[in-house]
Amino acid sequence: MIQHSMIEANGARFHVAEIGEGQPLLLLHGWPEFWFTWEPVMTRLADRFRLIAPDLRGFGDSDKPAGPFAPQDHAADLLALLNKLAIEKIGVVGHDVGGAAMMPFARLAPERIAGLFFFNFIYPGLGARMGAPNSLKEIWYQSFNQMPMAPVLVGASRETCKAYFGYFLRHWTWRKEAFDDVLDIFVDNFLKPGNLEGGFAHYKGTHEGRIAIMKGESPKLPQIETPACVRWAEHDPVLPYAWTDRLSETFAHLDLAKFPDVGHFPHREDPDRAAEEITGFFRRIGWI
Repeated sequence: MIQHSMIEANGARFHVAEIGEGQPLLLLHGWPEFWFTWEPVMTRLADRFRLIAPDLRGFGDSDKPAGPFAPQDHAADLLALLNKLAIEKIGVVGHDVGGAAMMPFARLAPERIAGLFFFNFIYPGLGARMGAPNSLKEIWYQSFNQMPMAPVLVGASRETCKAYFGYFLRHWTWRKEAFDDVLDIFVDNFLKPGNLEGGFAHYKGTHEGRIAIMKGESPKLPQIETPACVRWAEHDPVLPYAWTDRLSETFAHLDLAKFPDVGHFPHREDPDRAAEEITGFFRRIGWI
């Protein structure tokens, strides 16, 4: 059974869901998600790993930031959370916002991370393609989410909130029914006080970085040496598989493959395969 706790770290309180025994894995959600998005994978991996799924700051039942909150801010939270849990080393699995946070986390504390497993996420090599005309029609929400009117409009009623998040949870999926049975749970989550603004804080915190990526002006950082596995969805409309071609510029030891027959949310659309891919990678690097 999944256990829930509140943990104080880095000046904030974090909701953490946990299940299983074995080597620890940290599961980091994206937007528009919270810890619950990992539930199907957690139940499948509980006999192999200790699964730790926090709500990132701004999301779910964790504290909300006072303003914009960037991946490096999440990285500092994650390190503090590890310290509070007294975990010396951990495997990390992330998607979307969680994946973006994993890169500064890996640079902040490489000695604490056994391996990095990613589903689709934004990285510097995406480049100008993010701003191309056929991409702009997919990433409009990244600008909208920064506007003061965004939480007012999305949170005007349960119907507007459900329409907004229901759009992404169906449009970005290949298996359109993936969230149908839990959509109301996601709506309930984002209707909690502060959760719309908390999730939107990510887009405010990453705006300058996204513009730098589009201009090809991202800082040239050393490759991440920690073993990294990327399983990128075959049918992601917002982050196409073709955009994986420069991942080796960021990761020195990269295991890349296409995740077939899914859209932006492999962990929800095909949790059986997601669990096996995660297990396979951590077994190959000796973390199981």
